[in-house]
Amino acid sequence: MANSIDTLTSTVAVDRPQHGQAEAHTAKNSSTRHKKLSVRDKKNLRLGLLFISPWIVGVCVFVVYPLIYSLVISLTRYSGMNKPSFIGFQNYVTAFTDPLVKISAGNTLFYAGLAVPIGLVVAIVLALAMNRNVREVAFYRTALYIPSLVPAFALSFIFVVFVNPQFGVFNQFLKLFGAGNTNLLGEPTSAKVVIVLMAQLAAGNAAIIFLAGLRNIPVTLYEAARVDGAGPIRQFVSITLPLLSPVILFNLITGISGALQVFTEAYVLTNGVGGPDNGTLFYMLYLYKTAFSYASLGYASALAVLLFIVGMLMAGLVYFVSKRFVNYDVAAG
Repeated sequence: MANSIDTLTSTVAVDRPQHGQAEAHTAKNSSTRHKKLSVRDKKNLRLGLLFISPWIVGVCVFVVYPLIYSLVISLTRYSGMNKPSFIGFQNYVTAFTDPLVKISAGNTLFYAGLAVPIGLVVAIVLALAMNRNVREVAFYRTALYIPSLVPAFALSFIFVVFVNPQFGVFNQFLKLFGAGNTNLLGEPTSAKVVIVLMAQLAAGNAAIIFLAGLRNIPVTLYEAARVDGAGPIRQFVSITLPLLSPVILFNLITGISGALQVFTEAYVLTNGVGGPDNGTLFYMLYLYKTAFSYASLGYASALAVLLFIVGMLMAGLVYFVSKRFVNYDVAAG
């Protein structure tokens, strides 16, 4: 018994210096972290800043400066020709009472509410098709991705011909079933739906990102699920979707950002009018007309600032809600 106590005492005595050494080592590391940069570190920092200086200049010139300038101009009455005159927040007051702002915002939200979720579904389906283990997969990937490379203005001209009420392919197809000519661009709701369908041809970009996410999911998870008797649908719901949730979040935020800025399709299809009956007068199209057709750059800048704020709030809301659903736990192995 005495020998055991002596042994325990000697162990504690040995441990105390080691504990003191650990504390000293921690304090040394802390002081090392807070010490001044050496000459070599300063040189590396200067070289690093030099290499990223084009990016810094680009961000300052094309992002930071325009944001600040738009914010300043939004507080003035400015046509682009005369000198700006300060009017405070009058442009923002006008924006909240302008009926065309409400119409254009409603059209944009209608478009975003359809185009974004449909686009996510289409992109996931394309990614699953691209991920098939077949010999011709390279051809399939190319064929499915090519439509997203077509510029939006060119795609819009194609759709003008496609839905033409006299000789368009769509109406020729309807005639096979005895239906008459239908002018899809002549009714506000159907015109917006046409633009929503056009947006799905650009789903290849999101599909490539989804494909990268699919390739990052461990195959062993699917093998274990098959052993447990899980079918393809069960595997998709229980494995694929949860592990794709970070990619879904990314594509959702970028999709919302793009949907809020929809412009080219409506401009080409309606010759910049936003018809019929303001049915395709999206927010960006109204902003453009306000700035360059009505020569009211101050008011247009206020609209741009409001769009920026709404976009940031929506992205922040999506990111906050996503904390409940996005899964970052499983890494590829």
